[in-house]
Amino acid sequence: MAGSMRVALATFGVDEFALLHATCVAAGHVPVAYVCCRSMKPNGIVDAHVAASIGGIVGALPPGMDLLLPGNAVGLAEALAGYRLDLLVVYGFNWKLPAAVLDTPRCGVINIHTSLLPKYRGPAPVLWAIRNGDPEIGVTIHRMDERFDAGPILAQRGGIPLDEDVTPRVLSSRIRPVLADLLATALDQVVRGVPGVPQLEGDASSAGFIEPEFSTVDWSRSAREVHNQVRMFAFMGRDHAPVAQVGDGFQKVFRTRLTPGDGVRVECADAPIWIVESAPATGVPAPR
Repeated sequence: MAGSMRVALATFGVDEFALLHATCVAAGHVPVAYVCCRSMKPNGIVDAHVAASIGGIVGALPPGMDLLLPGNAVGLAEALAGYRLDLLVVYGFNWKLPAAVLDTPRCGVINIHTSLLPKYRGPAPVLWAIRNGDPEIGVTIHRMDERFDAGPILAQRGGIPLDEDVTPRVLSSRIRPVLADLLATALDQVVRGVPGVPQLEGDASSAGFIEPEFSTVDWSRSAREVHNQVRMFAFMGRDHAPVAQVGDGFQKVFRTRLTPGDGVRVECADAPIWIVESAPATGVPAPR
C-alpha cells in the first residue's frame, strides 16, 4: 500500500494501545510491536501500576503482536531495530529517549502530549493544569527530539474542558476523540514529510513531578490555590489526598468549596474555604 508505514506503539494501558492501534490501521498503517515503559527511569524498579496492568495488556494483544518491556533505552533501541520501523508513536512514556531510539525508525518518533505545547512540558501536564485552575486543556502531537516535549508540532487542538470535579474517566472520554483525530492528521504529515512547526521557546512552561511538600495543605495560601490543590489530588485518587491541620488534629482533605455551605470553615490567606469531605489522617504526629 502506497504510504503505508510499519509502526511501533509505546503507551501504558489496554485502552491506549487499542486507540493508537485502531487509528493507525484506519490510516492505512501497520502496527508491528507494542512497547510499555515498566519503570519511571531506565534501569529502575518495575512500576507497581505497570505491573498491575501488564496482564490486561497481554490479554488484549492482537494475534502475533510482540510486547516489549525494555529495562533501559539501549535495550529498547536494539529491540526496535529488528522491526524495520518507519515510525514510533509514543503516548505516556516515562523515559527521555536518546538519539539511539529516535534515529531507529526511518521517519523518527512522534509524541502525544496532553497540553497545548509549549505550555506544560513534562510528565504531569494535566495535574499542573488543574493545580493552576485552568478551565481547559489540549492535545499536541509533535516530533520528538532529545529534549522533553520540545520538538516541532504536527497537530494541536485545545478546548477540552476541565470540570470542577474532573475525573480521569471523564477526561479520558473527552481526550480520546481529539487524540484519534489529531493522530490521523499527524500520520498523514509524517508520510508527506512535513517537518512540523517549531515551538516558541518564550512561551514554554514546565509540568514536572509534583513536589512532595505540596501534599500538605498550607492555609497561608489563597483559598483558590488550596481548592485547586485539593482538586488536583482528587483527580489522582482518594489515596493521594493532601493532609491539612484542622483544629487540633490532621485531616486528609478530599473535597472543598469556595462558597458558603456545608462543611468546616477554614481561613486562608485571602478568604475562607469550606472542607466538604475529609477523614482523620493516620500516622501524622499531633501538633504541639
